[in-house]
Amino acid sequence: MVNAPATETLTGDTTLANDRRGRGRAPLIQSNPLGQAKLNPFGDLHTLQHLSARLARPLRGVLEPMLREEVRTFAEPLVVQRFADYRAERPDRLTAWVPLQMAPNDGIALIVMDGRFVLELLDIFFGGTGAAPDELPGEFSPAADALIARLTDSITTVMKSSWEPVARIAFTAGRVEANPSMLGGVDAEDAMIVTRFGIGRGTRKPVFLDIVYPVTALKPHGTALTGKVVGKGAEPDAGWRNALTRSTMAVKFPVRSVLAEPVVPLSMLMTLKEGDVIPIIVSHDVPVMVGGDRFGAGTVGTSNGRAAIRITQLTRTDEGLPQ
Repeated sequence: MVNAPATETLTGDTTLANDRRGRGRAPLIQSNPLGQAKLNPFGDLHTLQHLSARLARPLRGVLEPMLREEVRTFAEPLVVQRFADYRAERPDRLTAWVPLQMAPNDGIALIVMDGRFVLELLDIFFGGTGAAPDELPGEFSPAADALIARLTDSITTVMKSSWEPVARIAFTAGRVEANPSMLGGVDAEDAMIVTRFGIGRGTRKPVFLDIVYPVTALKPHGTALTGKVVGKGAEPDAGWRNALTRSTMAVKFPVRSVLAEPVVPLSMLMTLKEGDVIPIIVSHDVPVMVGGDRFGAGTVGTSNGRAAIRITQLTRTDEGLPQ
């Protein structure tokens, strides 16, 4: 269920109940009091919830090299709320707000990271144990900004890949802001879809990273985002398939064979002169190479008056074993 609290991580890892957010979240299907704009025009965003689960696994691959330890990641149920309400519920402490330009939708999404988590990452990056000061500074240092930019670039890459089955959206990160009021293109009254990801390290209490999408930017994809089942893709055109097959079959590969590889001492090489003979022994089976890989083996002979090799053995490329 989209709005039900999960008991299992969406990456397949079992997690404790205290991994989850301590506070409740508003349901996706919200009431529409008279005179108020409806925040969520979609209803249940089944596909977007699935995309969040799909994103959680590669997100773990992004974070583990930076944290230098195994982590568990999970996606929480979605929520739709005004941007002003979202800002108000966040802790009043250092936070990284990173705007993401969405193309071709022309919307501004956000990656929101807790400042303490960023400073812990920074300490690990410089060889520390992941300690952060008890009293957080009022803004990020240039080193922290650079680390956030590096992390954001990696996240946007996996975001684009996760969104691929639904829509081709390119995410480009902007300047990191510590004050959300400095964000351009995002209004306090904008309706936003908040996707939240838990990041747990060992037995520690997880921290949360949010990716926030504007409702207006996702409206063109409303039908796909509310579907309970992602339909199978259409069968490729038969003419296109045949043309692709013909083009593939016309690709040329260099085929070569090594008849002999004599080994001589350096002293002999130094004294070689014209007319000298280097003896070689041609084995019964010589290797046949296609490109840089061994294709098989064969015996040397002639065919129509030309030197040739009769294939006597093929190599299974999946296991590297002869057949």
